[in-house]
Amino acid sequence: MNQVNESLVESLKASLKVTDALICCDLDEVTLTLEASGLPGVMVKLRDATELNFNMLIDVCGVDYADYPDKNQSYKRFAVVYHLLSTDLNHRVRIRAYCEDDEQPAVPSVVDIWPGANWFERETFDLYGIVFDGHPDLRRLLTDYGFVGHPLRKDFPLSGHVEMRYDPIEKRVIYQPVTIEPREVVPRVIREDSYGDV
Repeated sequence: MNQVNESLVESLKASLKVTDALICCDLDEVTLTLEASGLPGVMVKLRDATELNFNMLIDVCGVDYADYPDKNQSYKRFAVVYHLLSTDLNHRVRIRAYCEDDEQPAVPSVVDIWPGANWFERETFDLYGIVFDGHPDLRRLLTDYGFVGHPLRKDFPLSGHVEMRYDPIEKRVIYQPVTIEPREVVPRVIREDSYGDV
């Protein structure tokens, strides 16, 4: 761990009163892992504490750990990951908040702390189905309003559930069951008699 990350880890421990088990430094990035219920209080401290001063939210994304049990430290299926930047102190931190319930994953919204989280949280809701409690306008962002399911979940079928197309007779978009027929793709090898001769 480099000197900047060491000082950041010490500042996080002092300001947030967290243990070593909750902080790790992997690939030169400091990660703070916590439960979803403690997220708003920690985020306010990260923003407002002068020794931390994380004044910019860079990204919010969802993670589905269904097929990666070795990467999952808490054995919960869904997590939301936040990337914060301190432009004044020039350091970054990753916050990983695990959802309490795998069937109906939810975390508190941070839109009131960082208004820029609005569309990030909507995108995560749309693609993973993680609900952000307290979000002012949580609705789909990238998929159609009639879309069934959440396409970045590990259990979502590759072909989807329904397909839509424009029907020129009805002059509207219609939904119908997926009509993709499974097929086996075998590459065809063509060998010429003179192949490789110079």
